[in-house]
Amino acid sequence: MIPEADPTPDGPQYEGRPLDRPDDEVVDQGAGFDLRTLVSRRGILSIAGLGVGAAALAACTAVGNAAASPSATGAATPSPTPTPTPTPRPTATAPLPAGEIPDETAGPYPGDGSNGPDVLEQSGIVRSDLRSSIGGGATADGVPLQFTLRITDMANGDTPFAGVGVYAWHCDAQGRYSMYSSGVENESYLRGVQVTDPDGQVTFTSIVPGCYSGRWPHIHFEVYPSVDAITDSANAIATSQLAFPESMLGGVYALPAYDGSAANLAGVTLASDNVFGDDGGALQVATVTGDASSDFSAMLVARVDTTTAPTGGSMPGGGPGGR
Repeated sequence: MIPEADPTPDGPQYEGRPLDRPDDEVVDQGAGFDLRTLVSRRGILSIAGLGVGAAALAACTAVGNAAASPSATGAATPSPTPTPTPTPRPTATAPLPAGEIPDETAGPYPGDGSNGPDVLEQSGIVRSDLRSSIGGGATADGVPLQFTLRITDMANGDTPFAGVGVYAWHCDAQGRYSMYSSGVENESYLRGVQVTDPDGQVTFTSIVPGCYSGRWPHIHFEVYPSVDAITDSANAIATSQLAFPESMLGGVYALPAYDGSAANLAGVTLASDNVFGDDGGALQVATVTGDASSDFSAMLVARVDTTTAPTGGSMPGGGPGGR
């Protein structure tokens, strides 16, 4: 069911909040409005320990179950529909890295509005499963990957940085970036936004990215100070990249879906990569479990220091060195 706004003397509102774009539908309000909606629902549902994606899923499931429950007829007493209990995400337990997550380029394919395409303006970008394009379209094929980013607040003793927005994106198995690369310009897969939970965590479901020429396999991410700030890429308090350990890549890149990745990987190392090469990705290589025959789980702890000015960001029109 498509949500509808309520007319009020102050303009159209949804769940008591004015629409950011009064002339557009509720589903077309963009990432900022979607995030505020989900955060509000999470508070109402009192499932603060879950990620935004899980909260939304719980809310939608409850609505679906209510609609599907038969109404009472005669003297029959309908059986109550049990409320599903979402499975909580595990808290990342890796030790703190030695320093702040390095600021890196967002590359020429950020999709954050800094150089053209802006997926953050699309309703539906707030999601945990990145594999399909928003609103339908193509689904990215590849080895399943669940990756968790745990953000800590260095300025406050490395406490979990709860309530910050995280936008993550990466290439597909063929090394293409949705919204930019030839053949997938009209797709929006492998991009998504979530808000960190009380443990400072977000978890995304995706695929292992391919390896394209000149770069070590990686995932881009931006951290925003609040749900309202995420609509402007200039508000990011950290822009960085997650790297993958070489030990997991051989089995993945031997699969047909990753044609060409093995050869590209042979031409680059963490030490020679133009992003990770200054320290071999010491603070950016994720801890990974799993295997190519099933799926992988990756986790990275990113310490963010709000007392330092961020120096990363997009590189509009950048060449191979900035991807």
